[in-house]
Amino acid sequence: MKMVMALVQHTRFDAVRKALTDLGVQGMTVADVRGFGRQKGFKEVYRGMQYDVRFMPKVKIETAIPDDKLDAVLQAIQDAARTGEVGDGKIFVYDLNECIRIRTGEKGEGAL
Repeated sequence: MKMVMALVQHTRFDAVRKALTDLGVQGMTVADVRGFGRQKGFKEVYRGMQYDVRFMPKVKIETAIPDDKLDAVLQAIQDAARTGEVGDGKIFVYDLNECIRIRTGEKGEGAL
């Protein structure tokens, strides 16, 4: 099993969500987050004062998937999130050692 975490632009979230549900991904956790990478923010002028906006808003999507869906999920996220501009986001993949459904006690991929 793998845990996939994707950081994408807010404007691309609906496309990524649809791509994942079309693949049969049954659950995901979504959070609004702020951060920066190579983009390093931007400068904004408000009421005549210049401000450095260092943390860019993104959507963090986490989903646990079986190993056999990994390549399809990664490709779907890339295709749905890509605009070709700086700040499209990142995808991180973690090994998932165990998953337990609390209600039934079911373990492993069956609990996903």
